[in-house]
Amino acid sequence: MTVRLLIVGPPGAGKGTQAARIAEHFGIPTISTGDIFRANIKNGTELGKRVKAIVDAGDYVPDSLTNELVTDRLSEADATTGFLLDGYPRTPDQVRYLDELLASHGHKLDAVLRLVADQDEIVRRLRKRAIEQGRADDSEEAIRHRQEVYQRETAPVLEMFREQGLLIEVDGLGTVDEVTDRIWAAFAEAGIGVPAE
Repeated sequence: MTVRLLIVGPPGAGKGTQAARIAEHFGIPTISTGDIFRANIKNGTELGKRVKAIVDAGDYVPDSLTNELVTDRLSEADATTGFLLDGYPRTPDQVRYLDELLASHGHKLDAVLRLVADQDEIVRRLRKRAIEQGRADDSEEAIRHRQEVYQRETAPVLEMFREQGLLIEVDGLGTVDEVTDRIWAAFAEAGIGVPAE
């Protein structure tokens, strides 16, 4: 089954764990912009050199370059039967670009999965993890700031997906298995393949 998905969720909501389970079930790659950046830098590609120069200067990687990297990654063989995007698109312009890119190949996104989690609970979870791992820099203030940045950055993008009828929202709190079960139920309701028993 071909499926093209996007997963979003605040830091600490267990997005990486659920992304791995979804990707494994559908036999599709998880494509994270962070991973793409790191792979290109590590392999010394032309795109990687451009990203490294920007990152080293402490600047934000522009949409045009991020779009180029994602286009390149989506053209690889393992992504032809689908993918799970994580961390992209982050801006309305990137949403429009992705829509046009997929449409040019006769494709479209099937769904955008949003893991919803109570901010106070997320802060408690991340603070506990920081203490256990001895990460003193992960103060409650720093964690709350990252949550606020995430909310601010993703709000306009989520609104676009909601208007397109693509947004599926699932409670991201609970055990890993409970969240996974909710995801399968939500996918089934939306007509997206569910795991065989």
